[in-house]
Amino acid sequence: MTADWTWAYSDADGNPVHADSAPSTPFPTQSDAESWLGETWRDLLASGVESVTLREGDTVVYGPMSLRAAQ
Repeated sequence: MTADWTWAYSDADGNPVHADSAPSTPFPTQSDAESWLGETWRDLLASGVESVTLREGDTVVYGPMSLRAAQ
């Protein structure tokens, strides 16, 4: 059995934040999680989320990853 995929959201200081636009259920695959982020990252950024971290269960897969364009 594989673990569910979820995003953790952080503000500019790295503190956890709740994202109103975040799904209430985890994603079944990494691809589903990344596709969702690709479609909604602007909404997350507008709601105060500055970075995201992808988790598979309790394991960090990658992140924190900024939602802002590289300068």
